[in-house]
Amino acid sequence: MALPWEADPSALFARRLGRSAAELGTTDGEDGCPDIWQLDNGDVAVIGRDLTAAYRGRLPEGVTVAAHERLVIIPGIMLSSAKADIPDA
Repeated sequence: MALPWEADPSALFARRLGRSAAELGTTDGEDGCPDIWQLDNGDVAVIGRDLTAAYRGRLPEGVTVAAHERLVIIPGIMLSSAKADIPDA
């Protein structure tokens, strides 16, 4: 069965939303950094800590994470800094 929305693996990174982890002081610069990017097809890529297993048993009612999905956490300051770059609906 086809899903109503499917991530397009051929989409390219178009622009960072908000400031980088280095600018926000949320990385030690050694190995990986949280980030938020808009892709050229309008979708958004989020790079964060995979805490799917830690949250699976305590998701709010109505929230599900499918086997092919991951729950990732980013610093709140990162999303706040991206607010100006995210268009209103």
